[in-house]
Amino acid sequence: MPDSAPDPAPLSVSMRGRRALARFLLRTTRWRLVGEVPAKGILVGAPHTSNWDWVATILIAWANARSPQLLIKHTFFKGPLGWILRVTGGIPLDRDNPGEAIRALLREAESHPSFLLAIAPEGTRGAGKYWKPGFYRIAQQTGLPISLGFIDGPTRTLGMGPTLTPTGDVAADMDLVRAFYADKQGLRPELRTEPRLREESRGD
Repeated sequence: MPDSAPDPAPLSVSMRGRRALARFLLRTTRWRLVGEVPAKGILVGAPHTSNWDWVATILIAWANARSPQLLIKHTFFKGPLGWILRVTGGIPLDRDNPGEAIRALLREAESHPSFLLAIAPEGTRGAGKYWKPGFYRIAQQTGLPISLGFIDGPTRTLGMGPTLTPTGDVAADMDLVRAFYADKQGLRPELRTEPRLREESRGD
């Protein structure tokens, strides 16, 4: 008879507290949480239409006893807010010069067995034409899967959807992403950006 699988590592006191707090806040605000956050990978957060999306991401992760790193525009790290962002896993990203931050993340992804990174690929809270491709490129370079997180204001639902591994066929992969987000509206539906990468039109 084969040995039974080992029990998962117990949660730390701080993580148990975070999980309890997140679940309490979701319950009291009447938001429904669905799906599970994986142990490692790239987490896509969309639609990104409000500053509250950051709070939603934290609640999704903490309710699942996860603590991902979050790429956040560097200008938000000024003053006391910067301390809060760093404590909750925030990593400042200068979108005009993202190279060093991305290289550091790639090094960590190679060495850390439970690397978990959350990215809002719309890059802005306003409606745009394209998503930024960083989430896809990092997944390709690290071999990590992409898990689709979401927030849907009209149904007061948030959480995690399917996980996919980039195939290199950008258009086909993004068709799967578009199909999942087709009925996800965010908190401000008028600011939603359709999931689409520039690379699709170039056939890269």
